[in-house]
Amino acid sequence: MSKRDSKRLPHDFHLWTAVASTVDPLRRKGLLKLSTGPLPLPVEEAPPVAPTKAPPKRKPPRQPFLAPYQAPLPTTSVPDKAVDPAIRKKVGRGRIEIDARIDLHGMTQNEARASLHHFVHARFARGDRTVLVITGKGIKTDNDYMAAMSQRGVLRTMLPIWLSEPSLSPMVSGWSVAARGHGGEGAWYVRLRRA
Repeated sequence: MSKRDSKRLPHDFHLWTAVASTVDPLRRKGLLKLSTGPLPLPVEEAPPVAPTKAPPKRKPPRQPFLAPYQAPLPTTSVPDKAVDPAIRKKVGRGRIEIDARIDLHGMTQNEARASLHHFVHARFARGDRTVLVITGKGIKTDNDYMAAMSQRGVLRTMLPIWLSEPSLSPMVSGWSVAARGHGGEGAWYVRLRRA
């Protein structure tokens, strides 16, 4: 333990001596003998002067951890070929017969697309005018909100794209979401052209 410089007193020496004079020591040995004269004042030190530093060197900018965000490019919009509202209303009320229906539930995208192509070609060749395509509404769960938001019916989303393909587009005059009695948002009325 290093000895303190006797000329240098702690900054609270005056307070310590005032408090120490009110206490009775347990041991008399090693007590500090204080004189009754005035207490010495602490020596004020000049604040240290900080050495001047050279400005830091500029570092070249680092490569970013991730690439900057780029908004997705606008995709080509699927042409909206809606069925005439008057015809849709008549089909929904049962005044115009649905000639055929196909259910794509439980199929993968490839299976559903192939089935739809085969179905539309066969019904067009037969001369049918109105068909019902059932896709389902998609995943709807109460527990997993994010899954319900991100997977809202793959087949339902893809049907207008498939109907706009060059192999089906000449045969299809339009499509619309079915009325509630025919499946609502999980089904589509597809109107075929005359052969």
